[in-house]
Amino acid sequence: MIKPKESPDGEDTSASATSQPPPPCERMSLQKSSICSRSYFMVVMVFFHIYIINVIALLLYVHYNNGQGELATPSHKTPSSNNHQFPESHYPPSKLEFMRDVFLPRIEGIKVGHVQKVSLVPDKVHEMRTLSLKPLLFEIPEFLSDEECRVVMQLAQLKGLMESQLMVQEGQEELVEELNLSPEEIFNLLDINKDGQLQPHEILTHSRVRDGIWLTPENLQEIYAGLNADKDGNGLLSLEEFRLLSSDAFQRFLIQRGVKRSQLVRNSRHTWLYQGKGAHQVLQDLKKRVIHLTRLPSALVDLSEPLQVVRYEQGGHYHAHHDSGPVYPETACTHTRLAANTSTPFETSCRYITVLFYLNSVEGGGETAFPVADNRTYDEVALIQNDVDLLDTRKNCDKSNLRVKPSKGTAVFWYNYLSDGRGWVGEQDEYSLHGGCVVTHGTKWVANKWINIDPDYQRQARYQQLVSQLPEDEDDEGAMPNPELHSSDIHQDL
Repeated sequence: MIKPKESPDGEDTSASATSQPPPPCERMSLQKSSICSRSYFMVVMVFFHIYIINVIALLLYVHYNNGQGELATPSHKTPSSNNHQFPESHYPPSKLEFMRDVFLPRIEGIKVGHVQKVSLVPDKVHEMRTLSLKPLLFEIPEFLSDEECRVVMQLAQLKGLMESQLMVQEGQEELVEELNLSPEEIFNLLDINKDGQLQPHEILTHSRVRDGIWLTPENLQEIYAGLNADKDGNGLLSLEEFRLLSSDAFQRFLIQRGVKRSQLVRNSRHTWLYQGKGAHQVLQDLKKRVIHLTRLPSALVDLSEPLQVVRYEQGGHYHAHHDSGPVYPETACTHTRLAANTSTPFETSCRYITVLFYLNSVEGGGETAFPVADNRTYDEVALIQNDVDLLDTRKNCDKSNLRVKPSKGTAVFWYNYLSDGRGWVGEQDEYSLHGGCVVTHGTKWVANKWINIDPDYQRQARYQQLVSQLPEDEDDEGAMPNPELHSSDIHQDL
C-alpha cells in the first residue's frame, strides 16, 4: 500500500494528485532550481581542480628548489631514525640564517632509581637506571662486552698514550694582556663576596679553571710566606697586596719548589681513537650504540670528538671539574670556532653529553664522584669551606653526594647542559661537576665519548654546512684536526 504524501502544511494530497496537476509555475521553479544546482556544481568543480593543480605545482616547485641544498650533512651518511639534518642555503655562511628545524631529544630521568628498558643491540635489552636528576645521570650495565673492553684497551696501547697534563700550562700573562685587564679588574673578578679582600677559597676556586698545579690551603700559606704576599699576616690579600703579584706568581713559586704529579689537576695518560670509516669494527659499533642510547641525530655524533681512552695508574686522579664550560658572548665553542666568523679571547669545549665507559673493574678507589649531585642549590664558594675542599678527589671523595664504582663494561652518561625549553642546548648544568677519585690499588681504564653541540644554533648549523662541503674522505671526524697535534686546542679537557 502506498502511503499518501502530505503537503508542506500537513494536509492530505492523495485525492487531488490525479485531478489537479501541479501549477506550471511550480514545475518551472523546480526546473530552474535543477539547472542552477547543476551549473553551480560545475563551477565549483572547475575551481577545485584549478586549486589542486596549483597546490601540486607549488609542491613540485618547493621540492626541486630544495634539491640543490636541502641537507647540511654529508649525503653519504648512513640514514637512521634520528637522521635530522640542517638546511643549507646558497648565501655565504656569514649571511646565513638557518631555520630551527632540529630538536634534540632528551631522556627523562623520572626519579632516582627509575629503570628504563633500552634496545641498543639486536636480541638484547639493556637496563638504564637513573642515578641523579641534577645532573641528569644514567648508568647502563653491560654496555660493552668483556671482549670489546679488551679490544679498546689494546687499540689504545697500540696507538700509544701520552701524559694528560704536561705539568704547568704557560701563557697566563699573555692571556691577561690580550684581555687588557688591569690588576684592579682582576681583583674585582676574584672578589666574589665583594668585601675588598681575597679569601683563600676565592683564590683556590679561580686558580683551578685551567690545567696547572692544584693549589691547596697549605700551598697558599707557603706561597704567602715565600713571596711575603700577606704583609699584615691576616691570611687575606688586599688590593694593595695583590697589585704586587704577577698573574702567575703562585704557579711559578711552586714550580721553583718542585712539583710532583700528585700535585697536578690530573694525573693520567690518554690517547684518541678514530671511530669513522675504516676504524676497527668495535669502535664503529660503539659509536652506533651511543647514537641509539642518546637518540641524537647521527650527524652530531659523527662530527664530535674521537673516543678518548684514559689510563690511571695507582695514585692517579682527576680533581672535580666540568667537561664543558659556560658559553658567553665573549667565548666560542672549540669545534665550531671556524664557523663563528668572529674572534673571541676564550674557547671552551661544548660537550652536550658525556658518555663514560669503564673498561675494567678497579681493585681500589677510582670512583667517579659527583660532589653536588642532587643538591638543593649550587654555590661555587661553598665547595671549599670549613677546611673541606669538595673539589679535591684525593682527600674528600668520600664527602661527595654520589660516587659511581667502576665496573667492567658499564657505561654512565649525563647531560652537561640544560635544555633551553625549545629543543636545543641551554645553560651549563653546574651540577655536572665530577672528578676521578684517586686509584688506591691497581689500574683504572676508562673511555670518554663526548658529543659536541654548540648552544648557538646558528653556529652549529654553519659548522654542519661547512663540513658537508668537504670531500667524503675529509669529513666524519676527519674534518677535525689531529688531536695529538692540537690536543690543547681541539680536544680541551676542562
